[in-house]
Amino acid sequence: MDSRVSELFGGCCRPAGGGAGAALRGRGGTAPGGGGGSKTKKKNGRSRGGKANNPPYLPPEAEDGNIEYKLKLVNPSQYRFEHLVTQMKWRLQEGRGEAVYQIGVEDNGLLVGLSEEEMRASLKTLRRMAEKVGADITVLREREVDYDSDVPRKITEVLVRKVPDNQQFLDLRVAVLGNVDSGKSTLLGVLTQGELDNGRGRARLNLFRHLHEIQSGRTSSISFEILGFNSKGEVVNYSDSRTAEEICESSSKMITFIDLAGHHKYLKTTIFGLTSYCPDFAMLVVSANTGIAGTTREHLGLAMALKVPFFIVISKVDLCSKATVERTVKQLERILKQPGCNKLPLLVNSDDDAVTAAQQFAQSPNITPIFTLSSVSGENLDLLKVFLNILPPLTNSKEQEELMQQLTEFQVDEIYTVPEVGTVVGGTLSSGICREGENLVVGPTDDGKFLRLKVCSIQRNRSACRVLRAGQAATLALGPFDRSLLRKGMVMVSPEMNPTICSVFEAEIVLLFHATTFRKGFQVTVHVGNVRQTAIVEKIHGKDKLRTGEKAVVCFRFIKHPEYLKIGAKLLFREGVTKGIGHVTDLQAITTKENGLEESLGPGQLSF
Repeated sequence: MDSRVSELFGGCCRPAGGGAGAALRGRGGTAPGGGGGSKTKKKNGRSRGGKANNPPYLPPEAEDGNIEYKLKLVNPSQYRFEHLVTQMKWRLQEGRGEAVYQIGVEDNGLLVGLSEEEMRASLKTLRRMAEKVGADITVLREREVDYDSDVPRKITEVLVRKVPDNQQFLDLRVAVLGNVDSGKSTLLGVLTQGELDNGRGRARLNLFRHLHEIQSGRTSSISFEILGFNSKGEVVNYSDSRTAEEICESSSKMITFIDLAGHHKYLKTTIFGLTSYCPDFAMLVVSANTGIAGTTREHLGLAMALKVPFFIVISKVDLCSKATVERTVKQLERILKQPGCNKLPLLVNSDDDAVTAAQQFAQSPNITPIFTLSSVSGENLDLLKVFLNILPPLTNSKEQEELMQQLTEFQVDEIYTVPEVGTVVGGTLSSGICREGENLVVGPTDDGKFLRLKVCSIQRNRSACRVLRAGQAATLALGPFDRSLLRKGMVMVSPEMNPTICSVFEAEIVLLFHATTFRKGFQVTVHVGNVRQTAIVEKIHGKDKLRTGEKAVVCFRFIKHPEYLKIGAKLLFREGVTKGIGHVTDLQAITTKENGLEESLGPGQLSF
């Protein structure tokens, strides 16, 4: 872990030189996904004006991943067509249902381009290929290439989308961060409801879960909102009086927004949302008129500490002058280029920028797209929708398959009692497959036991689901199981797993910020995944004390009850202004064989 992340929490850094342009350019000085480069034309092997003619390039085609280069697809033979269809299936599998085809590009990345007639024939073939595999295609963008030809030649970028056979829709989770009053909930309300805000917070009312949130206008809890895209890239939301079930049925891709609190007193809730719900990406919302204020820097540091890729939305541009918006953009760019961040900001001003940003963002962890928009006037809102529509998943199909082959492990994040349904738990399936009617064990209880239960039904994004796969979030109905036996931070696992639990564990940490010295006996709140509990520092290996920025292996002991942890899990701890990050290196495990699986069936416990 880089101790320089501490600079985001409380320190100051010198801005680093250089911009995003250098890293975004491919060979020959061309932005990947672009198609720019030398504009000089070549005749009879000589470039006009006597200048060197560098051909425009993309990075060479990768064997893995969901991006495919094709020079042309004009009238292929039947054998060639079948080969192309097989290739498309592979790219769709790599992108978990999404693939991007660059037509007019050689395998080495050279942007050759096609004539109008050749491009039309190639797109016709691509459409036939997509129909064969049951996919839809959408032209993302076209652009002319002037290299080595007097005839206008184009390259075309096409999105191919097909929902995998074993899924209802593609799913991405985006955590929404930012300071209080930066416009997070309002932006989500506008995206998911399909209506612009009136400038007084009407759009956010449907997102609030408590009366005091409506009265104060401030989010204090974690809420979930969905935004769908159909196979042609069109937005599917509540604007046509749809229900959540209808949105899920009509969508090929679903973005689940996790709306987190911005106020500092709800920081523990925000950290829990980031660690527990395993977001794929984070969206940091910054108000154009206030800039980087309050918890903005802290939220940015949390996203970096937990290695969650993030992009930035500057909201409320309708309230400010152009100069104020530019000042906020420059302020953000300065922070992103600091050594503690080392990011390359990419300001999105057009649809073309949005497509490039989505592809670069998923491929390079250093790219940070920046959007400037208004939830009242709707300015640049469509650019954010284009970006979210194209944004690919981070994990490929191979990683997903490996997770699904492991034993079932479901993290318990929320607990409810629903009339006529019984006890319901919400959370994320971190590994394996969970089916309706499956028997699992849940724990650890305060005395370290695991209790038997049965999954009665599953709901995902507010619609019924029979099978849950690794990486997906859902709610599970447990029937008459006694709610008082459950708490946040528990796990539901396969009985064959023989889960290990511990009260004492060791972690390699970096102390990001501490006012004085960090010693034995100090108490901190530890966040590891969905686990959130106070722990006491038992020992600091090799040292008596720690100061800000120092690393060490520290032994912690939970003060209330044992927890289920894994070696290598990311750890974040805090107490007042004290903050630190690290990862678990060792567990003093209490196995369930020692501790016993609860066999006695009390009220609400279900037998096999």
